[in-house]
Amino acid sequence: MLITIDPGSAEPLFEQLVSGIRSQVIDGTLREGERLPAARDLADSLEVNVHTVLRAYQILRDEAFIELRRGRGAVVAPRAHDYAQLGADIDRLVADARKLELTAAALAALVRKAYP
Repeated sequence: MLITIDPGSAEPLFEQLVSGIRSQVIDGTLREGERLPAARDLADSLEVNVHTVLRAYQILRDEAFIELRRGRGAVVAPRAHDYAQLGADIDRLVADARKLELTAAALAALVRKAYP
């Protein structure tokens, strides 16, 4: 698992971490059942506070991207393959929107309308 964060970004570190892991689950880089690094190890490698990693892991758990198991740590959830298909569907949706010359904001508004 390769995660990079930008300490100078306006986006909070935990959100950068969530986005990075979520993207890797969706694109299939991280697969169902795969263990993520221990929070302390990941925090040390990224040079962030361990609570930053724990917060990211909790958000990913709440979104059902990972499961947190006592003694086993963070594991990619069994539904991970569903997210990969959804990611491909989203890629097609974005490509179709670009053909219609929709802005990202307009596409997001359509998605929000369909998924309130």
